[in-house]
Amino acid sequence: MQLIILDRDGVINQDSDEYIKSPTEWIPIRGSLEAIARLHRAGWRVIVATNQSGIARGLFDLDALARIHKNMHQRVVETGGLIDAVFFCPHGPDDNCDCRKPRPGMFQDIARRLHINLEGVPAVGDSLRDIQAAAAAGARPVLVKTGKGFGTVSNPDLDPDVPVYDDLYSAVDALLKSASSSTDTRGSHK
Repeated sequence: MQLIILDRDGVINQDSDEYIKSPTEWIPIRGSLEAIARLHRAGWRVIVATNQSGIARGLFDLDALARIHKNMHQRVVETGGLIDAVFFCPHGPDDNCDCRKPRPGMFQDIARRLHINLEGVPAVGDSLRDIQAAAAAGARPVLVKTGKGFGTVSNPDLDPDVPVYDDLYSAVDALLKSASSSTDTRGSHK
């Protein structure tokens, strides 16, 4: 079984400068739920890794975040997909924690808990900090232009080798085609 790590806001659902504070504010990006369903049907494990500094800022609490994630899980399941786990950082930018992207702590926690090496694991994000955290953890960063991604594409600090896609659906499409062609040429996945 293969693994993919997805950022939440700006990749799966619409981002907001006002933060996503309730289940009603969680609005999926067109095609994102279908992309997760395609991954699930192809045998991939889907993990979400998301900064949620709205908790540290007092904009919402852990119960509200749990309701948001319950809504997300339900919507994904209704589309035929599955999110295997959600990892989040509740800290603010000044808390100096290791789990807040762009630091790799959340990715390292995923690797530890799942007993895996993240080398080559695709990690889809829309911001430079998503890309930096994935790269620092040894995962394979992928950028989408949804959310903050359109602006991130022109950031001079973005590694030019990071693949860029219009949205999660097109990134997953390319990923599944690549996985399928490597299976065809090698006979099996490792």
